[in-house]
Amino acid sequence: MSPEKIFDNTEIAFALKSKKELQKTRFLFKMMSNPWLVKIGSWLTRTSLNLGLPVKGLIKKTIFNQFCGGETEQECLPVIHKLNEVGVSSIMDYSVEGKESEADFDAAAKKKVELVAFAKANKEIPIVAMKPTALGRFALWQKVSEKKPLTQAEEQEWQRIVDRFDSICKATYDAELRVLIDAEESWMQDAADDLVELMMERYNTNRMTVYNTLQCYRWDRIDYLKAIHQRAKDKGFMCGMKIVRGAYMEKERERAEEKGYPSPICATKEETDITFNEALKYILNNKQDFSVFVGTHNEASSYLAMDIMDNKKIESNDNTVWFGQLYGMSDHISFNLSQHGYNTAKLIPFGPVKEVIPYLIRRAEENTSVAGQTGRELTLLNKEMKRRKT
Repeated sequence: MSPEKIFDNTEIAFALKSKKELQKTRFLFKMMSNPWLVKIGSWLTRTSLNLGLPVKGLIKKTIFNQFCGGETEQECLPVIHKLNEVGVSSIMDYSVEGKESEADFDAAAKKKVELVAFAKANKEIPIVAMKPTALGRFALWQKVSEKKPLTQAEEQEWQRIVDRFDSICKATYDAELRVLIDAEESWMQDAADDLVELMMERYNTNRMTVYNTLQCYRWDRIDYLKAIHQRAKDKGFMCGMKIVRGAYMEKERERAEEKGYPSPICATKEETDITFNEALKYILNNKQDFSVFVGTHNEASSYLAMDIMDNKKIESNDNTVWFGQLYGMSDHISFNLSQHGYNTAKLIPFGPVKEVIPYLIRRAEENTSVAGQTGRELTLLNKEMKRRKT
């Protein structure tokens, strides 16, 4: 059987942190455990930056350094090298959000292609990530998802999105790397699913390149998983799937209630957990057709994946199975998995401080809203500080 309770080993989990870094991390998570403080802090951060107040240094030394690798690729290299020392790979994610112009979308695609070249030159980065709405207007993604007729100008605009997508996937294929494509809100996701599947048809024929993201807080995702699996077998391409629980729950429920349609989100956290674990089982039971990236901060799901791999005699370092967590969180999962030989990666966001503030605020809010996440981090940090004292 796979190792039990490996995630309780805080010596391995925090091996890269000095006493001072441990204390700083503990302070940050303690602040994030208070929803009121997170709300006020988020408002103050946005307001201060919009007013041009000199707060960039403070932000960079605190929450930015906790959850981001740096402002540029080069700034991220010390973090990447440090993670590699303990066998953890890196996934670079240029986390600039909320752009709306064609020039911005072209720049984002160019940046992603440059990032692929950077990853190819640094073997510690086998995977890159990309967000669909970084390459085109959300409203157009939504219109295509709703199967509404496009104007001639919109047809041309959509083709530019397809071309940007293809340029990144082709660059990734040529570099013999992999690209994880994020999932977003349900009302734009059908268009993204279709486009990612087209990229899989093009670039997942003789090796794994493109991964879609399965948000398991959606109750319809198992049906989607089984359907794309069948199409992949029929058309002769391999399915790359990153499985996560999801990141837009409150927004999804509010929109469904406002517009009067059934919520696409599972009714309870338990149902989401069941969906995630069922997706994991389905993929690993059909491993000959899949490559999976298990994106989770959940210990039980990580142990489940390890147990299935053990029972099916899948080697821990099998290159079709990867585990991943966000940089700055769940080091007890990442570093202990790596220590036991599993393919493990940290998603490392980077970008100018002001530009990644939306990402950082979302990260803080998610830590506050996910039951037990911040408490677990604090418990482990306290345990390691106590261990070092004794």
